[in-house]
Amino acid sequence: MSNLLKAASSPHIRHEDTTAGIMLDVVLALSPAAVYGCVIFGLRAVFVLLTTVITAIASEFLWNLILKKPQTIGDISAVVTGLLLGMNLSPYTPLPIAAIGSVAAIIVIKQMFGGLGYNFVNPALGARIILLVSFPSFMTKFSEPISDVISSATPLADLKATSIKTLFFGMHSGCIGETSAFLLIIGGLYLIVRKVINPIIPVSFIGTVALLATVSGENPLKYILSGGLMLGAIFMATDYVTSPTANWGKLIFGIGCGAITFVIRRFGSLPEGVSYAILLMNIITPLINRIPFSRPFGYKEVKTDE
Repeated sequence: MSNLLKAASSPHIRHEDTTAGIMLDVVLALSPAAVYGCVIFGLRAVFVLLTTVITAIASEFLWNLILKKPQTIGDISAVVTGLLLGMNLSPYTPLPIAAIGSVAAIIVIKQMFGGLGYNFVNPALGARIILLVSFPSFMTKFSEPISDVISSATPLADLKATSIKTLFFGMHSGCIGETSAFLLIIGGLYLIVRKVINPIIPVSFIGTVALLATVSGENPLKYILSGGLMLGAIFMATDYVTSPTANWGKLIFGIGCGAITFVIRRFGSLPEGVSYAILLMNIITPLINRIPFSRPFGYKEVKTDE
């Protein structure tokens, strides 16, 4: 009788990866660029990052406590949300505004829609746009690295005056975590090697922007190394929940993000379009997922005689 097969309920295929493990990999991948931002922008950047991360964790803890839900702060997703939001902010962002952003990301965008796995847009991305619309003067106030010289301009405002080397290594004004394209790429390669993200979205996103920039007569390297393109394409557009599941869907998603980003940068009144591009593609992701890119295993077309 010991040779009898015993059937158990699904799922029958299990994987050693956990949500906490995946989120920890993302934190590790983001850390070099985050630390670099703190080095070149000083204590202001440190305080902004600490504020967004701590407020994100506290918001999730209090939400679960008040509604008597199981605590989920152990999955580290709140840490990732807070860190991503902080890296998308200027080092001159007032700490109360940074805290408001984390509360909006966790409570409004994530928890009110059902928690992790149910949000329709990336929480950090949605919170950044809320802050950008609500507090534009604070969100566009930057400073030169290792300096207190305040400016409202980033390299996107004058690409011709900024060298590729400066853009690549990040010694320029901008948001805390977006300046060093080199460190963001290193982080992205780490996630690809760890199989945390699929390279289709970032490659198609960045490639589309580069192609359109070339066609329009712009320098493609300066276009893809400036602004928040690397941070958005590698760490925000690849969010599991808000991006398509099929590979062809990921390709469409990446191309769409790249095209919208280029159009906003080239013809819009805003110098940066990455956040809005990803947000718009997040919204249509359910439609992309409905496209029958492949037939399910065991599918067989049934012909009927009329």
